[in-house]
This record gives sequence, C-alpha cells and structure tokens, in this order.
Amino acid sequence: MSLLALIGVGLALGIRHAADSDHVVAVTAIAARHQRVGPAALIGAFWGLGHTLTICAVGAVIILLNVALPPRVGLALEFAVGIALTAVGVLNLAGRGGFVSAAGRDGRAQGLRAFVVGLVHGLAGSAAVALLVLATIPDPWAGCLYLVVFGLGTIVGMMLVTIGFASPVALLARRFHWSGTGLRLATGALSVALGLYVMFQIGLVDGLFRAVPHWEPR
Repeated sequence: MSLLALIGVGLALGIRHAADSDHVVAVTAIAARHQRVGPAALIGAFWGLGHTLTICAVGAVIILLNVALPPRVGLALEFAVGIALTAVGVLNLAGRGGFVSAAGRDGRAQGLRAFVVGLVHGLAGSAAVALLVLATIPDPWAGCLYLVVFGLGTIVGMMLVTIGFASPVALLARRFHWSGTGLRLATGALSVALGLYVMFQIGLVDGLFRAVPHWEPR
C-alpha cells in the first residue's frame, strides 16, 4: 500500500469509526450541555484526542511486539465502555440545570469527561484496529503510522458528529429556554440504556463472567 493510500484509508476509516453508535451516544450526552457549536465541537475533539492516545499507544504495542490479548482481557476493556456510558448518563440524569458555559468550571469538567471517555473507548478499540492493521500492512512501522492517521480521522469525525448535533441544539436553545434540561435528561437516559445493554452483552452473552469467554475484536 502506498503512503498516500495508507493516509487516505486511515483518515476515511477513522472518520467512519467516530460514527459508531456507542461513540456518538457518549459524546452527544456530554456535548448536550453546550448550546453553542464551538464548545460542542471541542468536546468532540477532546474525545477524539483521548481515543487517539490509547489507540496509538496500545495498538503500537500490539503491532510492534505482536502481543495477543486474552479473550477475557479484551472483553473487560469492552465492558469498561459500558461502564463509561452508564456513568456519563447517570451524571447527566443527576445533574442540575440545562446548558453550561464552556468557560466555567462545569464546561471544563465536560471537556475532561469527554477526554476520559475517549481514553476508555480507545482502549476497547485498540485490539480490533491493530489486528486489522496486522492483516493488511506487513510493515509494523507503516502500521504505526496508520494508527496515527486513523486517530486523526477519529478526531475529525467526532468533531463533525458534535457539530452536526450542536447545530440544531443551538437553534432549539434560542427558541425554547427549557431545551437544555430536556436534552440533558434525554441524552442521559439514552447513554444509561446503551451502557447497560453493552454490559449485559459483554458480561453474559459474550461470556466475560462465564467460564469460557467468547471475544471477537470489533
């Protein structure tokens, strides 16, 4: 694969990866607290940065050292995504008020929250991405470059997701003063529901808490 093709494919797949349902639900639950497009886009960037750091770090170890994750470890990392989704949702449901200021303490906390959730999602997705790289790119250093480009794609993709979400939110906020509280509760409930589903799927269906776990990196 040529360098330009590697960069193009990495960016495209990174942008596509950002649109996975668990990613979108997590980041929109956090971005819902902002009524302006700019601060919401930064939430997406913080999530993408956290995701990229762990994808690159853990994925590079898997590629360069040819590390094989045990099924139970892989499932545990994916189970952590369910915990993170549930925690984000509970924080929204238990919070007060509607929109927050990006410059205030609550606004900064939203950015940190997005970064931490991105780290968790990156840990869970690193094995799948690294195995894809190992199967298609024989040169390990080219594979590591692909991880970096893929990570940049997820940052861009998540910023596009949050901009797409925040644009109608900004319009709604100008017309209905109660919309901030409604969005906080709705996105919180959705995040909790998806988080519980992920934990059920990973813990019982895929067998994290059973004698013989079944794990397919995805």
